[in-house]
Amino acid sequence: MALYAIGDLHLSLGSDKPMDVFGGGWNNYIDKIESGFSTLKTDDVCVLCGDSSWGITFEESLEDFRFIDRLPGQKIILKGNHDYWWTTVAKMKAFFNENGISSIDILNNNCFFYEDAAICGTRGWMMEGEDDVEHNAKIMARETARLRASLLAAGEVERKLCFLHYPPRYNNIVCEDIVGVMVEYGVKNCWYGHVHGAGHRLSVRGEVDGITYEMISADFIGFVPQRIM
Repeated sequence: MALYAIGDLHLSLGSDKPMDVFGGGWNNYIDKIESGFSTLKTDDVCVLCGDSSWGITFEESLEDFRFIDRLPGQKIILKGNHDYWWTTVAKMKAFFNENGISSIDILNNNCFFYEDAAICGTRGWMMEGEDDVEHNAKIMARETARLRASLLAAGEVERKLCFLHYPPRYNNIVCEDIVGVMVEYGVKNCWYGHVHGAGHRLSVRGEVDGITYEMISADFIGFVPQRIM
């Protein structure tokens, strides 16, 4: 039994938005995902850090989630900025149940426990520039509250693992609100996705002010889930 994480599968088996058009590492990425997951076992757990499906609706995303469901191991998903299919937890659970999808759980205002650790997280947000400050502030407040709710759900568990879609640090940009909540709850390890291509070189990895960051976008880690525990 082991814990893994990967972000940004960007599946489009039921819609017309394949990532192969970006070339490079994305060529034949569906096959690469299957190969990357092939070493996982049935009792392993993998956190999917957002942007799992390009589908706009449940109908468009169904084949993507059937694909994910067939991959070995249990999966815990959180929201990414391109998960337009995402709706309420109740509706998503009903969608999974109605379609016999049994290996996917949802990380949203809650947490999951793995051995002596708590799996916590949310989508996150990045406030870049001064465009639509009021709108950005509302989203930031919402995401900060969701992260706090997730960490609170961990209770007295000392080891809290944080999974985000957006990077809390990127180049010289720091999302003070999100980082502040992690510091408040004693988070020591954080994994995130969202960043692709040339942006990889600007991603923050390693320890900064007591928190160790790892960037796990699928194309960055070769479509092989990163083993955490």
